[in-house]
Amino acid sequence: MKINLIALAAVSALALTAAAKPGVAATATATVTAADGTAHGTVTATQTTTGLDVVYTATGLTPGEHGVHVHTAGKCDAPDFTTAGGHWNPTGKMHGSMNPHGPHAGDLPNLTVAEDGTGTIRFTIPGATLSGGEEAMLDADGAAFVVHAGPDDLKTDPAGNSGGRIACGTFSTG
Repeated sequence: MKINLIALAAVSALALTAAAKPGVAATATATVTAADGTAHGTVTATQTTTGLDVVYTATGLTPGEHGVHVHTAGKCDAPDFTTAGGHWNPTGKMHGSMNPHGPHAGDLPNLTVAEDGTGTIRFTIPGATLSGGEEAMLDADGAAFVVHAGPDDLKTDPAGNSGGRIACGTFSTG
């Protein structure tokens, strides 16, 4: 009986210790804005068992197709958002889903924006994680979501010829 109580106490202590440690972030969101501060929607990245599910609901953008990507740094300094760095590419691949040596983890399909300036894109980044590990999206310097002026050609390295960066948002959890 005494041994069972000691074993139970040890298991309980381990369970409490594990529960007290910070877990893997379940969701990260970013408010996407233009250089002048105009809001252009919200993007959410949700951890799933198969990777990251990304959903961007855009508002106030120019109609047509726009390249959208996850970038390596959680900074969105106007006017050109170059502080967001390059595309998130933890595996060192080339750009684009149509490139035989691609894609980057941060390469997403083009966003189609309707005449009213709205659009939604849903995409899964297979095997990706929000946090924990060397290849996590939310590493020490975070990550950003960037909207480009034109469509991504889905093959040209390093950025798909998608034009200037017109809107940006930094991911955060909680």
